[in-house]
Amino acid sequence: MTRATIIGSGPNGLAAAVTLARAGYRVRVVEAADVIGGGASTIDADVPGFRYDVGSSAHPAALASPFFQAFGLAERIEWIRPEISYAHPLDDGRAGIAWRDIDRTAEGLGADGRAWVSRLRPLSRHIEGTVDFTGNQMLRIPRDPVTAVRYALRMLDQGSGLARRSFRTEEAAGLLSGVLAHANTPLPSLAGAAAGLLLAAQGHAGGWMYPRGGAQRITDAMVADLEANGGTVETGVHVTDLATFDWGDPRRGDVLLLNSSPRLALTHPDIPARYARAISDYRYGPGAAKVDFALDGPVPWSHPLVAQSPTVHVGGTQAEVWASENAVAQGHVADRPYVLAVQPSVLDDTRAPEGKAVLWTYIHVPAHSDLDPTELITRQIERFAPGFRDRIIARTVTPATARVAFNPSNIGGDILGGAFTIGQALRRPVLSTHPWRTPMRGVYLASASTPPGPGVNGMAGWHAARTVLGDAGTPAGLQELFR
Repeated sequence: MTRATIIGSGPNGLAAAVTLARAGYRVRVVEAADVIGGGASTIDADVPGFRYDVGSSAHPAALASPFFQAFGLAERIEWIRPEISYAHPLDDGRAGIAWRDIDRTAEGLGADGRAWVSRLRPLSRHIEGTVDFTGNQMLRIPRDPVTAVRYALRMLDQGSGLARRSFRTEEAAGLLSGVLAHANTPLPSLAGAAAGLLLAAQGHAGGWMYPRGGAQRITDAMVADLEANGGTVETGVHVTDLATFDWGDPRRGDVLLLNSSPRLALTHPDIPARYARAISDYRYGPGAAKVDFALDGPVPWSHPLVAQSPTVHVGGTQAEVWASENAVAQGHVADRPYVLAVQPSVLDDTRAPEGKAVLWTYIHVPAHSDLDPTELITRQIERFAPGFRDRIIARTVTPATARVAFNPSNIGGDILGGAFTIGQALRRPVLSTHPWRTPMRGVYLASASTPPGPGVNGMAGWHAARTVLGDAGTPAGLQELFR
């Protein structure tokens, strides 16, 4: 039986693993950490009863992913679909609220309601075309060219100085800027607009879904399927050199998939000089510094609807959000940083003891920063939720420099698999119609450093596995494999 070895147990690695196991490969997944799942894992806090997601908590991309749709993820685990996808508090108790219902959102935005709908309804109504255009290799003709053109026009609108004139109210401008800031890139920019518009469209389509019990549920479902098809996962295996790592014999068709930084490919003894230069030139972006809070009660937001939103973008006005992200790009952190906050216990009672709450937060920081962001985050949340500081029971701090110890793919603390720019969306990590294939026999890339990039969607792993199967002369479709 042909062997497939996968380094890294993140969602892409496991997507590749279950695909190849179902196609008849003998699959082995090795993971450096003691926890399976990479960015889709959930751990117990030091305080009993509190559970933190290591990576993302909200998963707008998961159920829209063609891979996870074929895998049947919606039926395998319990999902929570909030009425509010995300919220953006402002001073004086104001806030922008992104309801899953776009018309309800527009009603709350008043004078900007029509402008909001005109930008996002065409993308959310045709979410399959939006996901197809953004969730696959970019060097191809989109299946829904009309939606692709609409998406591109809105990228130009929100990725340039035109964004300053898109909305008349601080609520609408702040609401969209908070989503665009997920890209951890200067704003306004085409890359930020590309990432944010997809997320915003998903917020009005399927919504920003949460797995009940945490992101680990996604990982557990994939591992169960892998093991049911004969695959295995080993933790505590830290691979640093492909020259000495035993992954099989490529002459017999054995394959190695790297759900890791492409830099690991540089250790392969047969790597061509040109490909090595391309991998070496691939750039990583700023880092993320995270604080998980155990709270003695919910966050006391000034705006009552913010208290109902599992995801909160804490950054103030559009100008403040832009200033925060541009400061990081210039090598420092603003006094009032953009904070991405998730309060899963708003809807999920498994995440904290009764009457308590868990709050997941991070800010963007320059690469390799050792900054402890606790006070910056606390002050910024206190600005919109007076009394927050008094509810803190405990906190767990993960500076950007500590992220790589848990996940070697997070170079410099970068959780997106590489600097998020338009150039690197096309060259991720190389310019190719099949960037998952390397020049080394039997070696493939299967991480967020390949298209379509970051997000818990499994698509990079699926693309890599499909490339493996095509090269072996046994191509198979998603539906065929997951019947």
